[in-house]
Amino acid sequence: MSVINDAKAFQFELADELASIEFAGQLAEACEQGEAFADGLVVYLYGDLGAGKSFFSRAFIQHFMPGQKVKSPTYTLIESYNFSTNSIHHLDLYRLCDPEELEYLAVRDLFSENFIALVEWPQKGEPLLPAADLAIELIHQDQGRKVKMLAQSPKAEVLLESIKARLA
Repeated sequence: MSVINDAKAFQFELADELASIEFAGQLAEACEQGEAFADGLVVYLYGDLGAGKSFFSRAFIQHFMPGQKVKSPTYTLIESYNFSTNSIHHLDLYRLCDPEELEYLAVRDLFSENFIALVEWPQKGEPLLPAADLAIELIHQDQGRKVKMLAQSPKAEVLLESIKARLA
């Protein structure tokens, strides 16, 4: 069952893992050019187990930090990557039992200046997480993935327009 059902959602197909890596790179480039880090950007990643959320996140992070070993935060819940004056925070909330656990992890401190947060299973952290700027849903298909993207802030609308132009 799809999470993003808004008629305004942008949808497209990813044929394989290479296409997923390319998409992550295109979004990363759009974030760089749009100065998403300066104001902070929260990206919610939806999808069933195995849909490719962690794979996408790894490719996104490696765009900024080539060769960086990027591990899934399945057990740690949060992995942060710092470079230059920017940070990328990768959260995987699948194992979160109660949103209050985020308070013990000082998650609010992560959402300050110069960051992008990639949040897998965001519904488990509500209402303590900040609202998403951009929601991305990855839907496993027989071959490849279907992607749905929905901008939920003005800065995400600019990003989404950039992605549409890159994929055209």
